Amino acid sequence: MSMKFDIQPASNPTPEKDRVAKLVDPGFGRVFTDHMAVVRYNQAKGGWYEAKIEARANFQMDPAGAVLHYAQEIFEGLKAYKRDDGGVNLFRPDANARRFKDSADRMAMAQIPEDVFIEAVEQVVRIDRAWMPGGEGSLYLRPFMIASETFLGVKPSSEYIFAVIASPVGSYFKGGPAPVSIWVSENYTRAAVGGTGAVKCGGNYAASLRAQAEAIQHGCDQVVFLDAVERRYIEELGGMNVFFVFDDGSLSTPPLGTILPGITRDSIITLARDAGKTVREEPYSLDQWRKDAASGRLKEAFACGTAAVISPIGKVRSVSGDFEISGGAAGPVAMGLRKQLVDIQYGRTNDPHNWIRKVF
Repeated sequence: MSMKFDIQPASNPTPEKDRVAKLVDPGFGRVFTDHMAVVRYNQAKGGWYEAKIEARANFQMDPAGAVLHYAQEIFEGLKAYKRDDGGVNLFRPDANARRFKDSADRMAMAQIPEDVFIEAVEQVVRIDRAWMPGGEGSLYLRPFMIASETFLGVKPSSEYIFAVIASPVGSYFKGGPAPVSIWVSENYTRAAVGGTGAVKCGGNYAASLRAQAEAIQHGCDQVVFLDAVERRYIEELGGMNVFFVFDDGSLSTPPLGTILPGITRDSIITLARDAGKTVREEPYSLDQWRKDAASGRLKEAFACGTAAVISPIGKVRSVSGDFEISGGAAGPVAMGLRKQLVDIQYGRTNDPHNWIRKVF
């Protein structure tokens, strides 16, 4: 199914000098572009209709809108990157579109066709290309969908709004990736088998905030969750997947099921295997992590996700004691993979897996 987007440019876009000033230091997710994509769904009208690119504006929503009461809501995150030749790349938007459909399926929401998802993203990039930062900056794209039917009652909504907004972002790390410190949450779990752990829904993130606040109280940057059943095995961070690098050159990462199937995670597995490294997807316990860090068997640990790409993990803190990994410094495997991935994203090296989709 393909839809033609009705393009209605903003009548009073941000003046150029204001836009340039905002792009000097946009931070992350604080500055927004002039336009958004919106597609509506209504079961009674036969599905998806009215695809528009329009001025970014508030939604009008009834106080009994389903999303406000029953949290039928999903989202994605991807980036557009400016190439040295002035063109713009998207990185694996087809993978985001597929994951969005999987999320919709799990949350009993209408599934937007993948080509409509990708077209909406591309149209926002096209109309707001003047908002693309240079250097290590990028245009962060946030497709999302909310249940918009007006009713009180626990059932799937029959109406939805799908939208894409965009936010220019600077480099996630000022002065290069600094190793992060991690707090192990032993009170809170993120997801259980059969739950929504593999889904990008707002509720997962809301449920992680208390644990993240606990991490900050303990002087850490991020929280890492253990499995919900045995409370032993490492799962993922509040918003990132995690990898371990061993002295034999192999890597290990927690298996899918209760964790988000990260697109950065999948790309790292592919690149590491391309380089001849063994990558295992298997459970890894907190006790083992501590032992391997002490013995030197574990050389590096790092987190990965769209926003930061790769963040080295330097220190782990928990109720049962703290430990450091390789003296708390960023390691060569994490940094090498990060450079390789970023070079593909910005079009600075070849793209053997056809991950790049050129918008222009």
